Amino acid sequence: MKLLSQLKTSTFQLALLYMVVFATSVFLLLAFIYWRTAGFMTAQTDETIEAEIAGLAEQYRGRGINGLITIIRERVARDPNAKSIYLFTTDDYLKLAGNISTWPEEAQTQSGWINFTLDDSVGWSGPERLARARVFEVQGGLRLLVGRDVDDLTTLKRLIETAINWGMGITLALALLGGFMMSRSTTRRIEVINNTSRKIMNGHLSLRIPTRGTQDDFDQLAENLNQMLDRIVYLMEGIRHVSDSIAHDLRTPLTRLRNQLENTLMSVDNDEAREQAGRAVAEADQLLATFNALLRIARLETRGNAADMKQVSLGLLVGDACELYEALAEDKHQQFRQEVEQQVMIEGDRDLLFQMVSNLIDNAIKYTPEGGEIRVVVKVEGREAVFEVSDSGIGIPDSEKDQVFQRFYRVGKSRSLPGNGLGLSLVSAVAEIHQGRIVLSDNHPGEENPGLTVQIRLPEYRGDTKRIKATSVKALPAETGDDEASTPAHSVTP
Repeated sequence: MKLLSQLKTSTFQLALLYMVVFATSVFLLLAFIYWRTAGFMTAQTDETIEAEIAGLAEQYRGRGINGLITIIRERVARDPNAKSIYLFTTDDYLKLAGNISTWPEEAQTQSGWINFTLDDSVGWSGPERLARARVFEVQGGLRLLVGRDVDDLTTLKRLIETAINWGMGITLALALLGGFMMSRSTTRRIEVINNTSRKIMNGHLSLRIPTRGTQDDFDQLAENLNQMLDRIVYLMEGIRHVSDSIAHDLRTPLTRLRNQLENTLMSVDNDEAREQAGRAVAEADQLLATFNALLRIARLETRGNAADMKQVSLGLLVGDACELYEALAEDKHQQFRQEVEQQVMIEGDRDLLFQMVSNLIDNAIKYTPEGGEIRVVVKVEGREAVFEVSDSGIGIPDSEKDQVFQRFYRVGKSRSLPGNGLGLSLVSAVAEIHQGRIVLSDNHPGEENPGLTVQIRLPEYRGDTKRIKATSVKALPAETGDDEASTPAHSVTP
């Protein structure tokens, strides 16, 4: 799989393109060399045959047919290796002189240059070889064939062709290996940048892309990205510091103002003034809650891994939170379901985890209409402990699921409901401290109010504790106008 992914990289594809261009250039060069070498050797052979023909023609003009026959026989006798091929016949193919006895099949149908095989079919007594010859007619209807044994030349051509084929194969193999090595080296450096970038995107803003000190293109890219990250972190810290400072500085005067309003509320006798003072106290409480949430998130983000990590039963913790919030669900006549493995163990800060769980359950109750359904699940999947809260409320659009963890961000449908947009920011900060992941999805996809399923996936603490599956269902009746009793809760422990 890793090799396949490397073959898909642009670096390897560029190296492959270079290999094709390089191999094509080498092939054209070798083809040109072969063409010139083979052409030169063939031309040299043809010139040798032409020289012999010229010598025989001169003998024929000076000594006639008998002299031509004599000189052919002398040349055959002086050439025991039969490098030169001769055949002189009458017009009815009767042999007069030569070292073969029969015309090659090609020579019977055409004149000029021919290539044929020296074997039994032409009266050749030696091993089978290749020959090249020229055929023409002599005055009086006589026929003459003059040629050369070109078997060595053909063998040499085959050797050159084999060398070219091997050379091309080696060239392609080396080019492919070089492209793979170059792609692998480049991919490693790119992967370092990608891995660091992914960690930074997951919240580790203190990380920086490492450099090799070579000042090459990758080092320059890494330095530019690091400078950009430094600038982004500086700006983010500035904004965060401003908001945290405002929250810290205003919390004390707001507390005083709230206490003064409460004293006023207790001292006035006028009902209208008391109502106004009560609303002012409620608004002050909301502002204080917002500032406290901001300061809490700031402390969590700066606390990092310094949290008080201990072995915690996630199931028992969630059970305690559910017991606390069941009354709120009952007030809204909501069906509150629990599917909790009581002894799912994790390592974490119990107070922070309880705050995270409480925020999610509180949100589910707040955004689920009366008569709706809320389900709380604790289970184990693989090596992860999973805490899940599902509701049948208004849900969050897919386009906004990545934005709801930002401070003060609120989904459009929920702006009319009380809140400050800091709950999920706090959940995100706690999950990050515990190396957890948050997954948001629709509870009822496709419906007008799809609801929301929030899943917190945390590393499970691997111990020897036995898991106990506990399921409880709290079904609360809808309003009927009378004091109908609630259906009693029941639990099943298999």
